[in-house]
Amino acid sequence: MAVVSWMEILLLTGLVVGCYWNSLSCGFVFDDVSAILDNKDLRPATPLRNLFLNDFWGTPMVEERSHKSYRPLTVLTFRLNYLFSELSSASYHLLNVGLHSVVCVLFLRFCRLFLDKTSSLVAALLFAVHPIHTEAVTGVVGRAELLSSIFLLAAFLAYTRSNGADQSIVWTPIAVTVVLVAAATLCKEQGITVIAICCVHEVFVAQGFTLPMLLDTLLQVLRGKDGFPYAVLQTLLKLIVLIISTLLLVIIRVQVIQSQLPVFTRFDNPAAVSPTPARQLTFNYLLPLNAWLLLNPSELCCDWTMGTIPLVESPLDLRNLATLAFYSLLGLLAFHSLRHSHSSAKTVLMALSLIVLPFIPASNLFFPVGFVVAERVLYVPSMGFCVLVAHGFRIVSHKRHLRKISWLMIGVLLATHAVKTFNRNWDWESEYTLFTSALKVNKNNAKLWNNVGHALENQNNYEKALRYFLQATRVQPDDIGAHMNVGRTYKNLNKSKEAEDAYLVAKSLMPQIIPGKKYATRVAPNHLNVYINLANLIRTNDSRLEEADQLYRQAISMRPDFKQAYISRGELLLKMNKPLEARDAYLRALELDSTNADLWYNLAIVNIEMKEPSEALKNFNHALELNPRHKLALFNSALLMQESGEPRFRPEANRRFLTYVQEEPDDANGYFNLGMLAMDANENTAAERWMREAIRLQTGFRSALFNLALLYSQSRRELDALPVLDELLRHHPEHVKGLILKGDILMNHKKDTQGAKVCFQRILSMDPTNVQGKHNLCVVYFEERDLPRAERCLEETLALAPHEEYVRRHLGIVRGKMAAMSVAGQPLNPASAEGAATPSMKEEKKGGGGKEEEEGRGATGSAGAGSKKNVRKSSSAESLSGNSQSELLDDGQADKQQRTKSKSTKEIKDIEKKRAAALKRLEEIERILSGCPTCCVPLQAALPAAFPYRLPYLLCPFLF
Repeated sequence: MAVVSWMEILLLTGLVVGCYWNSLSCGFVFDDVSAILDNKDLRPATPLRNLFLNDFWGTPMVEERSHKSYRPLTVLTFRLNYLFSELSSASYHLLNVGLHSVVCVLFLRFCRLFLDKTSSLVAALLFAVHPIHTEAVTGVVGRAELLSSIFLLAAFLAYTRSNGADQSIVWTPIAVTVVLVAAATLCKEQGITVIAICCVHEVFVAQGFTLPMLLDTLLQVLRGKDGFPYAVLQTLLKLIVLIISTLLLVIIRVQVIQSQLPVFTRFDNPAAVSPTPARQLTFNYLLPLNAWLLLNPSELCCDWTMGTIPLVESPLDLRNLATLAFYSLLGLLAFHSLRHSHSSAKTVLMALSLIVLPFIPASNLFFPVGFVVAERVLYVPSMGFCVLVAHGFRIVSHKRHLRKISWLMIGVLLATHAVKTFNRNWDWESEYTLFTSALKVNKNNAKLWNNVGHALENQNNYEKALRYFLQATRVQPDDIGAHMNVGRTYKNLNKSKEAEDAYLVAKSLMPQIIPGKKYATRVAPNHLNVYINLANLIRTNDSRLEEADQLYRQAISMRPDFKQAYISRGELLLKMNKPLEARDAYLRALELDSTNADLWYNLAIVNIEMKEPSEALKNFNHALELNPRHKLALFNSALLMQESGEPRFRPEANRRFLTYVQEEPDDANGYFNLGMLAMDANENTAAERWMREAIRLQTGFRSALFNLALLYSQSRRELDALPVLDELLRHHPEHVKGLILKGDILMNHKKDTQGAKVCFQRILSMDPTNVQGKHNLCVVYFEERDLPRAERCLEETLALAPHEEYVRRHLGIVRGKMAAMSVAGQPLNPASAEGAATPSMKEEKKGGGGKEEEEGRGATGSAGAGSKKNVRKSSSAESLSGNSQSELLDDGQADKQQRTKSKSTKEIKDIEKKRAAALKRLEEIERILSGCPTCCVPLQAALPAAFPYRLPYLLCPFLF
């Protein structure tokens, strides 16, 4: 076997890179979306064993909707790509380019077995640049062809070493061949055909038999004149080993697909469901069509299904001449190569073997496949084509007068093919460029019009997408999918009536149920989505919920294993307030697919509706076991743990929120809830950081702004809270709780009663019946010493809330204060009191009021067991009542202090007694606060329940 030099390897690799480097800028298009983006088997969280239980697209092989394409080794390489670069398309394309280079090198070694050094290099160069390979190389799913080809060529090269120098059998290469064939088959099904290529090589090349020699030997044996020669027996033994190995692989493959062929519709392959003779004539016509693509790859198309190739329905169709010519040429080449034993005949025979045998599984001649023509399946057959071209080049170039012309022609061929390949790669840049380029070749394929519409739909260009979908319905009026696309687009354009009409047309095209005939075999599973889409549309109208439910049940009756129908029906039943039935629907869906994390998540939501938080958490955990990075399960399970208030759940809830923000780094809600957890744990620095990040991501984030201000307030950083509250009220000027908190800080910490008054008055301007705002405004009047106005205000508040005992009690305190001031001859008017009361207040403070305030702060801070909320309560109490505290305790003593210039020992003792009484009273206040239902309860903002937050208690100064 001639060795491939490093220069040749570098030449082939450089040529491949030169032709395909621009493919690195292409994204995931067409089938890549299903095989890569939507395939859960690529994710590290999916067990590796699933690769051997599911098909190429991630669907379990046991399911009827499975494509039955079993290629676990190919999916494994996708998974390795994901491990290194996740969904960066460039890495997937780069590996494809590298694999194509490896195939080219192995193909060169293959050619060296049958061609000379120059012509074999020409064959390899032509293979490297042939435009027909763009779908296999630039399309990521084409990796199945690339990997299968590597193992196919390696298996063949290994088998060629099975003959010893003395014509004995060397079994090690045969064993290696069987292993490599199995690997090729696990990459793509056509890999098993290399066994047939090895058989052809063994009989006609290694043993040198021709067809006449085989027939003569067989006749001799049948006549009993002679037995089988030893060489024939050896050949038979090797062939028996290969055939048995092939049968074992076929049996295993049949077991894997559950002895079922995939379900294809007439839209995928119209000829497959056509009557005789149209089916046979069309399938045979496809052979010369594929051969023409190899000869003239000028018009390439990514999709040849539906109406791309009209059916050949009559023997009089002129296209039958192409079929006749193809079979005639193929027969002549085969007859010539089988009759002669010279090297040229062997080369042609091996080239024909590479063309024909690997193509048989995709030919539709023995069993239907899911396409009419697919350029990627010509990847291996093109090797035989390149061998034939190189062999012809060798024959022509050996004729002296044609040598230069032959070199010129092969140079032009390589150059034009390389340029065509390079330009063709740009078509695969995006789905829009790919399908619009296909429409230039074929306008009779409704699927192409649909796919361009999908590409525009993904760009939110619904108006233009609708035009393409409507054109698809005109090209193929009975295309159910096209009418569904029209309906969905109308829905996106908020044209519900038109959307419903389109869905009804699609529904009318569905095959009717025939008693005794399996419905699933006559319809594509995705077409049943018309019932789901129509039900989802009409259930937006609450009066049509039962009608929507009927559609879901109809879909289930057609396919009892239609998982999506159970899921959608479960959502509807929840909306209809039927959680028990919704739970049953999800449980039925889980029977069909217990490994679906989304189903466990939905079941958890039902548990929440049924007030079963522990069951909900269990089902959230099931979802996360199947998919540890399930974003909704991470978020809602962590939220459920947080709302439970159980400290033991906090670390796990924190971990899940952290994982969530890794998955969704731009979602402010994740950071907000991390901040809430930190607040629960009294980790104020972390809480501030998370709240700041949430606000950065979502300007004007109502809950985050309010709770950040609250955090500052609880941390005795009230002045830091004011700018945050200002920002909150700038975005949400109607935020009542924010106004209350701001008024509290202004009054208690900045002594800005006017600013506090503005806050409370704004609340009342929005809601005159707001008891809390009204009461706090009364507090402002009291702090301003406007007792008559405070009295009127409290009377109005009591009228709003006649059952609130604290309002009645505060009103009594104010009236008592007014009576005491009247007896003492003090004016009740704040303007008059300003000159008379202020000096007496100063004397009162001198007389021990200030000390009481300081003592009270220290005592309360101690009584609160060091909690920050309690510290803040004592601070608020002092701020609100500093001037009135001693007055409320003992008005008579206050008057006496105003008239006394010096203190006797007895007076000092009285003051100490009052101080003790004040401390006792402050302790009572802590207990009373929990009983003040309006002004002393945690404030609750009108926000979704998913974002709980807490506020401090607003103190009642009248209690002092």
